[in-house]
Amino acid sequence: MSDRFVIGKGLSSKDSAEVHNSSLRGSYNTMRPEPDTKPARSFNARMAFFFALTAVMTAAILSGVLAYVWEGEFRGYTQQNMQRLAQSTADALGTHYEQEGGWTSDVLSYVGTYVGDMSGVGVQVLNADGAILLDDTPASSKKAYKSDGSTSQEITGATAVVSADVHDASGTKVGSVRMWTFGSSALLTEADKNFRTNSYNAIVWAALIAIALASLIGYFASRQLVRPINRITSTAAQIRNGDLTARSNLSGDDEIGRLGGTFDEMATSLESDIKHERRLTGDVAHELRTPLMAIQATVEAMQDGVLPADEEHLQTVDDEVRRLSRLVDAMLHLSRIENGKAHFNPERTDVVYLIRSLVDMQERLFADKGLRLRFDDKTAHHELYADVDPDGIREAVTNLMSNAMRYTPEGGWVLVSVVQDRGDVMISVRDTGIGIAKEDIPKTFSRFWRSDASRERVSGGLGVGLAITKGVIDQHNGTISVESELGRGTTFTLRIPCNQKRHGRHQEHVAETADGDASNSE
Repeated sequence: MSDRFVIGKGLSSKDSAEVHNSSLRGSYNTMRPEPDTKPARSFNARMAFFFALTAVMTAAILSGVLAYVWEGEFRGYTQQNMQRLAQSTADALGTHYEQEGGWTSDVLSYVGTYVGDMSGVGVQVLNADGAILLDDTPASSKKAYKSDGSTSQEITGATAVVSADVHDASGTKVGSVRMWTFGSSALLTEADKNFRTNSYNAIVWAALIAIALASLIGYFASRQLVRPINRITSTAAQIRNGDLTARSNLSGDDEIGRLGGTFDEMATSLESDIKHERRLTGDVAHELRTPLMAIQATVEAMQDGVLPADEEHLQTVDDEVRRLSRLVDAMLHLSRIENGKAHFNPERTDVVYLIRSLVDMQERLFADKGLRLRFDDKTAHHELYADVDPDGIREAVTNLMSNAMRYTPEGGWVLVSVVQDRGDVMISVRDTGIGIAKEDIPKTFSRFWRSDASRERVSGGLGVGLAITKGVIDQHNGTISVESELGRGTTFTLRIPCNQKRHGRHQEHVAETADGDASNSE
């Protein structure tokens, strides 16, 4: 029974490939920068200060508006009291005028009975002709009298001016009473003054309490905001100190949640890149060691006279040098693919024609190895168009065919087929080779992995072909499946979406191509 293994980006709806933009300028210094010792207010303090400042401004505006409205109400209240007082005084003067038979001094003396010693109140009594009979206005507010004995209606500093006519028993106007108030406190009772004072005190206390509450709210609100930021800062410090597994684990739909999620994605990408770099360094060092040692041993033997410097041994050195060159080129190519820097130019391509022409070109090479190579077109109309990079697909299928040729004994056969499955194109390479052990199938696409290392090196394989194939299929947002049975053969199947735009790849393709061009120009 065969074993099956599937790998590829197409297994997930989210594409993990990211396009990284690098700056044209940069610097690096091995010395740790000195911390900034300049004292600075914390975010908590700044937030509390801004909240308090807002509360102060709001309280000041509200207090000013309330005071203005309150003073207006008190002025209106005072004017009403003044009008009632002027009317009662005029009625009393009318009664006394009727009793005395005119404007006598006794009549005018009654004014003090009704007005009393009210501070801030001015009183004038005028006869029917407008002549002033009594003037109890403060000296600083009096106007100069006219020659006819009358005066203007304006009183300096008066905040309220009222008047009331004096009538005799028959209803005839015999004079008038005019009153002025200076300030809104005039004619206020003690209860009114206490109410006024308490109102202003309440406004002040309300403002102070609002400022205090705003400061506390600002402090605790800033703490809530700072907590996730501190978590991100702590996580960044852990990563800086070498812990690549550290994550903030923040999530949410708000700005802080998206920041935490983006930071964790960046940390994951960084961890992957560093691990990739370390793995690549180790793999390259391991693979380069063998040919370099072979070259060194051969050259030293020829220098010591142990081996003759003939064409055979020089050819051995040349073969190993060429192998090193091909290995370096392959690793650079694989690195560009895995880092998203390789060219990816999808275009509408007839995949059937592409694979058939590739098989036709390889048929003679397989025949020289004693193998039969056949193409099987399983499409309905013998054509199948898909958005693919022709060079990438050609490279991926060539690697699979070369792998099949390398591990298929003489007399075997290799079948390459193309079929459409709903919205995907499937390309299969099937052989009758030695097969892959069940436990080794997940390692198939690892760099430099070989099921038979000695045979691989003899046949010229580098051990990166399948890894490059996986990278190419990842670019196409596809998957690779492997089915194998020891002694019976192996089948590799590529599944690629026919429409790359449906998977949201169009913009990324453009960006990847641009980055690849920029890197090549450098």
